[in-house]
Amino acid sequence: MNTAYLLTGGNIGNRKQHLEHAANALSKEAGNIMALSGIYETAAWGKTDQPLFFNQCIGIETMLSAMELLHIIMAIEKRMGRLREEKYGPRIIDIDILLYNNDIIDEPSLQIPHPRLAGRRFALAPLAEIAARVMHPVFKKTISELLLECRDMLPVKKLDNC
Repeated sequence: MNTAYLLTGGNIGNRKQHLEHAANALSKEAGNIMALSGIYETAAWGKTDQPLFFNQCIGIETMLSAMELLHIIMAIEKRMGRLREEKYGPRIIDIDILLYNNDIIDEPSLQIPHPRLAGRRFALAPLAEIAARVMHPVFKKTISELLLECRDMLPVKKLDNC
């Protein structure tokens, strides 16, 4: 059994509903959800002139390989209406693999751990909620340590009752 940590996010339409839909699809198609963070409202990263995002981390146990998981994720995104028109642009849903076991993968279509994880508060905050003591396989620091050291100061706010 493999353990993966995913980040879901979006800033178009009913953001909460899209996160729920993605989690349900992942549960049915990818494996057992073992942890689900709260929902965080976050500033857009990379292209700031767009609506705020909702982000959530999911811990999943899966029999899929990392590449198989990526293919399932891309199919879910496509079914949900994800269009890849503009880098860092608005999107209905985005699902990223942040960590997969303790693996380090560097393929053209898949980099694990996510190469920009340590510099993005919007990913680290929800991940620390469900995997604070998990060790980053490259930096050899826990997720909570990386969050404390993160220099990204864009607003990240955990929502109540979401």
